[in-house]
Amino acid sequence: MAYEGFAYVYDELMKDAPYEDWVAFVRRHVKDGASLADVGCGTGSATIRLAQYYETIGLDLSESMLEVAQEKALEAGITLPLWQQDMRELELPHPVDAVTILCDSLCYLEDEADVIDTFEAVYEQLKPGGMFIFDVHSPNKMQTLFNQKTYASNGEDCSYIWFADPGEAPLSVVHDLTFFVALEDGTYERVEETHEQRTYEPGQYMQWLIGAGFHVKSVTADFTDQAPGPNAERIFFVAQK
Repeated sequence: MAYEGFAYVYDELMKDAPYEDWVAFVRRHVKDGASLADVGCGTGSATIRLAQYYETIGLDLSESMLEVAQEKALEAGITLPLWQQDMRELELPHPVDAVTILCDSLCYLEDEADVIDTFEAVYEQLKPGGMFIFDVHSPNKMQTLFNQKTYASNGEDCSYIWFADPGEAPLSVVHDLTFFVALEDGTYERVEETHEQRTYEPGQYMQWLIGAGFHVKSVTADFTDQAPGPNAERIFFVAQK
């Protein structure tokens, strides 16, 4: 197995994720050729696509995720600077035109103070007029799709069982995942992971953004330009320094 633990199986879990939609959303708000930091880049699936249009840096807390991202960038023939950093303490080599936190990566922060610290750190790393774009799980998604639900996939090389249950904090979820990864000798390796995520009401995110100094340009749902409705699953924020 090339990579250990969750970093190796993450792409299997996310194989149907609409990465092109994330990139298209960013391109509606950030001009091609701009400098961009993709924070919480994971295994780089969105970051590598963004690098086709922007001067891109990828950042993530997980060293193993970054190892996978580097391998994928090399396979794609892309030079992609990758930095291991905590988004709450974001520090870039130079200010950038845009910062993205995509694919609900912000929801991995544990509490309100972590979100506030991240917003303030992002603000400091942006050029004047720079754009901050991120998406989070909606309250509706936490209360329905992640409320005592079980998901499973039986693939040829990797199968998984995923339990999603409410966490202790409001609008939070605990993901318990078990993967069975095929090895070259015909056996399977079992990989177990537990991840916690939390979201907040859109109005709360807006207050924190404004408190950090941002102007909130739009709050929309599910890759559209429409305001979030009661059935929204993913909420997008576009803010400007």
